[in-house]
Amino acid sequence: MGGGTGPRSPWSPAMILRRLSGRSKQSRLSGEDQLRQLKRIPRLLRFIPGTAQDVRAYYLILQYWLSGSVENMSGLVRFLLQRYGGSPALPAPEPREYPEVGLYHPDLERRVTETLDRLPLAPDAPRVGVLVMRSYILAGNTAHYDAVVRALEARGLAVVAAFNAGLDNRPAIARYFRDADGRPTIDLLLGLTGFSLVGGPAYNDVDAATETLTGLDVPYLVVQPLELQTVAEWEHDPRGLAPLQATLQVALPELEGATGPMVFGGSRGAANGGAVPITDRVERLADRVRALIDLRRRERAARKLAIVTFAFPPNAGNAGTAAYLAVFESLHHTLRRLQAEGWTVELPADAAELQARLLEGNAASAGTMGNIAARIPVDDHVRREPHLDQLERVWGPAPGKQLTDGRDLFVLGAQFGNVFVGIQPGFGIEGDPMRLLFDRELAPTHAFSAFYRWIREDFGADVVLHFGTHGALEFMPGKQVGLGEGCWPDRLLGALPNVYLYASNNPSEGVLAKRRAAATLVSYLTPPISHAGLYRGLLDLKTSLDRWRSLPPDVDAESRGTLVEVLQAQAAAVDLAEAAPAWNGDAPQRIDALRDQVLELEYALIPNGLHVVGQAPALEERVGLLAAMFATELQAAADPQAEVRAMLAGTTTAWPSALVTEVCEADAHLCGSAELDGLVRALDARFVPPVCGGDLLRTRTVLPAGRNLHRFDPGRLPSAPRRAGRHTARPIASWRGTTRMGTAGPETSRWCSGAPTTSRPRPADRAGARPPRRAAPPRRAGARDRRERSCPSRSWAARASTSCSPSGGVPRPAAVPVAPPRLRLPAGRAGGRTRARQLRARPHPRPRGGTPPPDRDRGVARVQQ
Repeated sequence: MGGGTGPRSPWSPAMILRRLSGRSKQSRLSGEDQLRQLKRIPRLLRFIPGTAQDVRAYYLILQYWLSGSVENMSGLVRFLLQRYGGSPALPAPEPREYPEVGLYHPDLERRVTETLDRLPLAPDAPRVGVLVMRSYILAGNTAHYDAVVRALEARGLAVVAAFNAGLDNRPAIARYFRDADGRPTIDLLLGLTGFSLVGGPAYNDVDAATETLTGLDVPYLVVQPLELQTVAEWEHDPRGLAPLQATLQVALPELEGATGPMVFGGSRGAANGGAVPITDRVERLADRVRALIDLRRRERAARKLAIVTFAFPPNAGNAGTAAYLAVFESLHHTLRRLQAEGWTVELPADAAELQARLLEGNAASAGTMGNIAARIPVDDHVRREPHLDQLERVWGPAPGKQLTDGRDLFVLGAQFGNVFVGIQPGFGIEGDPMRLLFDRELAPTHAFSAFYRWIREDFGADVVLHFGTHGALEFMPGKQVGLGEGCWPDRLLGALPNVYLYASNNPSEGVLAKRRAAATLVSYLTPPISHAGLYRGLLDLKTSLDRWRSLPPDVDAESRGTLVEVLQAQAAAVDLAEAAPAWNGDAPQRIDALRDQVLELEYALIPNGLHVVGQAPALEERVGLLAAMFATELQAAADPQAEVRAMLAGTTTAWPSALVTEVCEADAHLCGSAELDGLVRALDARFVPPVCGGDLLRTRTVLPAGRNLHRFDPGRLPSAPRRAGRHTARPIASWRGTTRMGTAGPETSRWCSGAPTTSRPRPADRAGARPPRRAAPPRRAGARDRRERSCPSRSWAARASTSCSPSGGVPRPAAVPVAPPRLRLPAGRAGGRTRARQLRARPHPRPRGGTPPPDRDRGVARVQQ
């Protein structure tokens, strides 16, 4: 049986393994099958001499390692010494086997069991399904798990902690979190592994995980044990989690619909043994789990809901604003739906009455932007505010200067039965409201902190709904991800369940709310779009351009020169050209370029009014939007909108049936109630399925709305962006350590995928009169590309941002790589222009494809030193 051992020999180890496993060269095994083969193959290889014994040793080593208990680690060392260490007489026990799928509890005699009846479960207690890592349990490294189990049980919850040997947790869920009929037996699913439900740390199967989680239909939280940092490193790192861990343990679970990331344990260092719990985080986690289960189990009529609206910029009469959203109309539809679902709601007659009760009331007598719903005495605030010292260090003695008359702090809003609608207090810094969001030494105002404490403790809300994109809570000082006790979003929100109605085209900022405010996002659509058209001086300019095109060839030079002067003056009046110097020999080329700019403005797509949650757009608005969404498929049509109307009416056979079906389905989603359905699911503490956010014109997969937004899945990037990334990395790597013009080259570089510009409604829009918006003429000076200002839907930022494609959900390339500018400004130079301004001032040739230079838009690559 010795045979040859070459790659083509039938007795080579590779061929033997292939025959023993019973599979072809191209077939792939599931994780469960691989574990089964891991045990089977060494038994068969026992009888094959030669190099096959080394293969058998490799498989035995894997068995020891993957079931890494103290006994197996000792056996592994003995086995290696016996076979390769010159100690053949040293006894080495066979690898000890443990359940591949089982249960864990610290009170069990051997801590592991395979049957539910051995767990200490109270019969009527709410049940929490907990996923833990088998390797931690076999190694006895479970102090952080034990702390979570004890904290949950201390709150009256029954804990079912299950593990799985592979990277697919579905077998554990099917066996222990469902009954014999397949019905869920748990009220919440909590992942303590920090990894994906299906795939672990290496990858994830989003579709399989979403199907399983949708079937369970319970809240899904994934929290993180520190794997790449010690507890001390995490505590002192302003970022919180290290970037790699944030990617593996936060971003990947988000693709499956996970919410509520939180660090709950980690190592104190190599000298201090294994993982330990972080006590205050474990307590906060247990409180949050209990609050979600209470919300889920409480009757709708008895629940209390706090809805938070926003006012930005502060102190400017902008109460009730959100990106692309008609707040009061949407809010009225939401309250009406909640009343129909059984919530105790005193519904105003219409949106106007709702707006009046919220913004008027006693506002005039108190000099506030809205009705005062509650007053908090200063003495009460001083007694109950746990972080008073930090507030007073920034804002002075309580009550400060915002929303107060010196005796009381004001809570603005109005109550409608068991629903309180409040106005989030301003950031507090007059003239520079954004400073509070980026200065770690600052703190929210007395009024801001008191507002959320009143919602939690005085009003007694069971859940809070932040209404629209976006407020300030998630931007308060603190770590970026993996927040600690000292982070203000965590302090302000406490354990209160948080639902966030968020624009579907802005996942970049939405993930901040998911990660920093434990929010479950529910997406809403942006408004229908329409062509901007021309107005004011642009119409006169277009008329003059048409005159220029119709000039006969033999026209005299004086008439031609007069028309050139008129064109230059009209273009300068709308900021499309300079008024001086006068155009001379290059006038024809300038006029051709000017005509292209005017046409681009005329056919730009812009939002048409504001979106209303729970209200379908008019037919013509939907037709225009669908024609833009399917512009690629309908590019051969003379009148795309007419073709869309025919598809919706069922009177056309000129197009493939698959396209007609997709158009009709998209129209049904635009007309449906998916947003309100998603809100009801989230407020019932049920599972909200995930979706990749993006611009509706390029990411049709955002339909239907009402789902939990996340950013793009890096595992689904096509090969082209990967090649582009490698192409870009080569010159960046070559700059390191080099010197150009007396200045050291950049040490780091960063690619930024910018969020869309936030749109704020005008007073006329908020009052209900929502006329179509016109695109303002682009200004000559400014940091942004003119096309982005005039044509947001076609902007380079939108094209460059990575988002899922309409056809298959595959993200588009991030950008075409461009050569970076040379840095001319010497280090340490005082005065003059800053480095960023100097880079913007340098001309850059555009690469093929028309992409702008890298420093012209925040949505493309920038080189930062």
